[in-house]
Amino acid sequence: MEKKPVRPRDAASLILLRERGSRLEVLLGRRGKGARFMPGRYVFPGGRVIPEDARCWAGERGDPALAFLALKRAALRETFEETGLVLGETQRSAERARGALTPIEEAYRAEGLAPAPALLRLVGRAITPTASPIRFHARFFLADARHAAGKLMPCEELDDLLWHPIEDEPPAMMQNVTKFMLRCAVEAWRGAAPASPPLYWHRGRRSLVRHGAAAR
Repeated sequence: MEKKPVRPRDAASLILLRERGSRLEVLLGRRGKGARFMPGRYVFPGGRVIPEDARCWAGERGDPALAFLALKRAALRETFEETGLVLGETQRSAERARGALTPIEEAYRAEGLAPAPALLRLVGRAITPTASPIRFHARFFLADARHAAGKLMPCEELDDLLWHPIEDEPPAMMQNVTKFMLRCAVEAWRGAAPASPPLYWHRGRRSLVRHGAAAR
């Protein structure tokens, strides 16, 4: 009897780009060889959405009705956990905490920044193939690294964490979906993004791209 495909879990990744002179660079890290998902591959920081991502953070800026808030918080939280960086705007005044702060809220406060999910722009979505035992419906967000603060620190989940010039040949151990989303991010950075972020998905062994699909 054929197994029923695993239902994809919501996930989010952050594509951080920065300009260095005439070069554009992207932050990439290599997943550990013992990782259950994409072991040994170069990826953007990111991971699955957890229930706590639905809660507003201390000092958070932006419209509470802003789309994808939980997903954006997941991308920001995972980026902090995997790289040590937080992304936000200068905090005008120290807001009094409502109870204990989470590690990422503490990090924002230490850097004098306010969380600003509005800085993240959706550039694409991807759904893991049905044959995979671990599946995600991942949203890929773009942000300018000028808004990032903190010390870049590799972790158990991501090592070889470096800024890579996009003009150079990408690391060999990079999935096609990662390369595709990087192209989407660069197009958006240069003002050439499509009206609707594309969906990268699979039919059998074929990789397909759907344009104009609902963003959710």
